[in-house]
Amino acid sequence: MHFIGDTAALTGRSLRHIVRSPDTIITTALMPIAMMLMFVYVFGGAIDIGASAGAGAYVDYLLPGILLITIASGVAYTAFRIFMDMRDGILERFRSMPVARSSVLWAHVLTSVVATLASLAIVVGVAIAIGFRSPANVLGWLAVAGVLLLFTLALTWIAVIPGLTAKTVDGASAFSYPLIFLPFLSSAFVPTETMPGPVRWFAEHQPVTPIVDSIRGLLAGQPAGAELWSALAWCVAILIVASLLASLVHRRRIS
Repeated sequence: MHFIGDTAALTGRSLRHIVRSPDTIITTALMPIAMMLMFVYVFGGAIDIGASAGAGAYVDYLLPGILLITIASGVAYTAFRIFMDMRDGILERFRSMPVARSSVLWAHVLTSVVATLASLAIVVGVAIAIGFRSPANVLGWLAVAGVLLLFTLALTWIAVIPGLTAKTVDGASAFSYPLIFLPFLSSAFVPTETMPGPVRWFAEHQPVTPIVDSIRGLLAGQPAGAELWSALAWCVAILIVASLLASLVHRRRIS
């Protein structure tokens, strides 16, 4: 109960910062939306996705990758917020108070989840406005939400590490660039079959591809297959490793 109460109080503190500065959510959503519009209306006519998209529009094929890019963009602010708390001595101040040590990190993680879900809702709304349609039922949408939530938690715990260790603001946020670029080397924008050998091998064996394929299949109303279990395995593995490393770094930083 002590941990839950402290986490709730600190999460409320972080959420108030976001409410007072909603441009964080808007900025996180703007880049993926601009990217989606560019690919649909500028490059979409020249991209041949063949049978991989079925009878759907290119935005139906594209959206899962855009959602992952939205998450990768959003967690950069988690690293930024943690870095600012470290720089301003807030974490040291919490250490001198009867506050559960792990609740400080969990508050930032939960704040990131709430802010990212808001950005994802905005992106999905724009996708629907430009023609995205899904035959998935309620269970399919819940499964998609579960995968996105796990992926958000995994990337957020990764973001905690540079937030604790970075020396500058730019260094705290720069870690997200490779995460944003990773979907481009996956099946997010084109089928992996169209890629040259080494690139195709990497695309088919990195975590983003099964996550994108599972979300795409669920949104298309298809039954869960091997991609979904592979996506869940990747998300859980990354989440466990990242959270353990972040907790270790946090203990060393405040010891």
